[in-house]
Amino acid sequence: MYKQLIINVCDHETRVALLEDGNIAELYIDRGDDSDIAGNIYKGRVLRVLPGMQAAFVNIGLNQAAFLYVDDVYSNGFKEYEQLFDVAAEELEVDDESADIDDSQPSLHKNDYTIDELITEGQELLVQAVKSPMGTKGARISSHISLPGRFLVLMPTSDHIGVSRRIEDETERERLKGIVQQLRNENYGYIVRTAAEGEKEEKLAYEMGFLNNLWQNIQRKFENAATPSLLHQELSISLRAVRDLLIQEVEKLVVDTRPTYESVLSFLDTYMPSLKDHVVLYEGHEPVFDAYNLEGDISRALRRKVWLKSGSYILIEHTEALTAIDVNTGRYVGKHNLEETILKTNLEAVKEIAYQIRLRDIGGIIIIDFIDMEKKSNQEKVFNALKEALKKDKSKTHVLPMSEMGLIQMTRKRTREPLTRILCEPCFYCEGEGYLISRQSICYNIYREIQRDAYDTSGTRLTLRVNPEIAELLLGVENKLIAELERSIGKQIVIYPNPKFHMEQFDILEVLGH
Repeated sequence: MYKQLIINVCDHETRVALLEDGNIAELYIDRGDDSDIAGNIYKGRVLRVLPGMQAAFVNIGLNQAAFLYVDDVYSNGFKEYEQLFDVAAEELEVDDESADIDDSQPSLHKNDYTIDELITEGQELLVQAVKSPMGTKGARISSHISLPGRFLVLMPTSDHIGVSRRIEDETERERLKGIVQQLRNENYGYIVRTAAEGEKEEKLAYEMGFLNNLWQNIQRKFENAATPSLLHQELSISLRAVRDLLIQEVEKLVVDTRPTYESVLSFLDTYMPSLKDHVVLYEGHEPVFDAYNLEGDISRALRRKVWLKSGSYILIEHTEALTAIDVNTGRYVGKHNLEETILKTNLEAVKEIAYQIRLRDIGGIIIIDFIDMEKKSNQEKVFNALKEALKKDKSKTHVLPMSEMGLIQMTRKRTREPLTRILCEPCFYCEGEGYLISRQSICYNIYREIQRDAYDTSGTRLTLRVNPEIAELLLGVENKLIAELERSIGKQIVIYPNPKFHMEQFDILEVLGH
C-alpha cells in the first residue's frame, strides 16, 4: 500500500491528510486553539476535590477546568514506581501508537488511596493533557508523564520497559530491550517504538539523553513557573506527522509552504537525515488538497448519508451517548435472491463503515445496525469482515459479535473531537435537534394560541407577525384556519410577513380601536 502525507498550511489552519493508495484515510486539523492539546504539560492548581467522583478539577489555564481521575494521580511517597503505572494500551497516549504497546505486564494500575488522601484543594500539580477538551467537557489530565521521541517514549513515573507489538521478531525485541536496560541511568520507564526496529545503540542512547534532559528542564520550569502555566508544548501537528507517520510507514511527504518544508527538513536533519529525500515542496498554483482531490472526500465525511457504489447507503447519527450507523439497501435490488442481496449490501457497507469511522475519527460506543440476515454463516462473514477492515485503524477498537437483532456493538478509543465536531456546529435553526416543526404544525400552533388568548383581549383586530413562508401558507392553503378564527373570535386577523423571524417564531399583537 502506497502511503503519502499531504500538509496544507495557512495562517489560520494546518491540515494533515494521510493518503493510502490515493484515498484520504485520516485527517488532522490544528487551528491554533485549545482543540488539540494532548501531550502538553502544565503546572496546574487543584480547584475542587470531589470524593464522590474520586476525581478533581484542576486549573491549567484553559477556559474549562481539566478533569483528573484518582488513578491518574501520581502518588509518590505512597507507593513504589512499579505499583503506580503500567503501559496498558488503554491508558498510554502516544500519538495513536498506544495500540502497539506490549501490554503483557499487569493490567491497569489502581490507586489504593482515595482522591482526598492524594491531593488537596489549592495544591500545585505537574500534569499532562491526555485528552483534549471535547464539547462541554474539559481536558482529561494525568500526573503520569510520557514524553515521546522518535524511537523511545520516556515515562518518568514508571520503571517498566516495553516494546511495541509491531516489532514481531523476538530476537530484535530482546535486543532493543537489553539496550535500553543497559543505557538507562535513572529508574525511568521506556517504551521502544516501532521506528526503533533495526536501529543502532548510538541512536537510542542519543534520544534517551535528549528525553532525560527534556524531563529535567520541565521539572526546573515547574519550580519557577507561575500557576497555571504551560511548561511543555507538544510538537506542531506537521512535525508530529513527521515523527509518528513518515518514519514508520509513509513513502512521501508533500508540504505546500516553504517555512514548514524547511522546518520539516531541519527536524529530519536531527533525527533521520536519510528521509529528507522523501519530502517534497508543492509549488503548484492549484491548492494542494484540490490537486490531490481531497476536498470532496472531506465534504462527504461530514454528511449524514453516505452512498455506496451499488446504490445502497449508510446513515451515521451522532448522539451524546453513542454513534449509531444504519445500513440500507437503497436503490440496490440484487440479482438472485434476497439473502444474497442483503449479504452483498452488508459486506459493501462494512468497508465504508470502517473507512468512515477512521476518517471521521468517531470514538466511544458505536452501534451498527446491519440488514437482518437469516444465515448464521453470513452473520459471521460480516462480523469477520468488519474486524479485518478495522485492522488498518491505529486507534484501539473492540468489536462484539453480531446480536440476534443484527446489531454489532463496538468501541473505539477516543482521544480528540471527531471531524464533524471540528468542522461543523449545531444548526442555529434546529439547535442541533436535526428537525424543525413542520410548517403545517406551526400554523396549527398559531391557531391554538390565538384561540387561547383571544377572549382576554379587548381590541377589535389582531396583528399576526410570522416568517414569510408561514405567511404564504396561512394566506393560501391554510387560509381556512384564519377565516374560521375570525368567525369564532369576532376579530379581524391581519398577517404581516417578517423575514427576520425564525420559521417557528410568531407574534400576536392586539390592535385597539373601533
